[in-house]
Amino acid sequence: MRGQAVSAETSDIRIAPALRAVFNILQAWAIPVKDWGRLLGVSQPTVHRWKADPDAAERSHSADLLERLSYILGIYKALQILLPDARAADSWIRRPNAAPLFGGATPLQRILGGHVADLYEVRRWLDGQRGTA
Repeated sequence: MRGQAVSAETSDIRIAPALRAVFNILQAWAIPVKDWGRLLGVSQPTVHRWKADPDAAERSHSADLLERLSYILGIYKALQILLPDARAADSWIRRPNAAPLFGGATPLQRILGGHVADLYEVRRWLDGQRGTA
């Protein structure tokens, strides 16, 4: 799916608001900007261009990016529900986790694998913790 053009059915979706929200989430999670490209499936120069002008993403986004943004927003939402304390929710991503999915690593290490499937698996695991998977 990486690099595919957005289909007609998704071309009307405004990406900039979701991108701004995800940038705020990544900052709250204290993820270095140098890692944002791997999470979003784009190059570092693209991240910097979009940070300066999120509307620029409207002209060049892919279905892969929409999927990644959706998973990050879903992970954030699940954490807010599971851990109502904002500090606990925001730090969860950086804490080692003994669950089999993470094997003692941090969820951040898992999602930095660079594959959209990594984001999906973390989102699915959190939804399971919420009882919604």
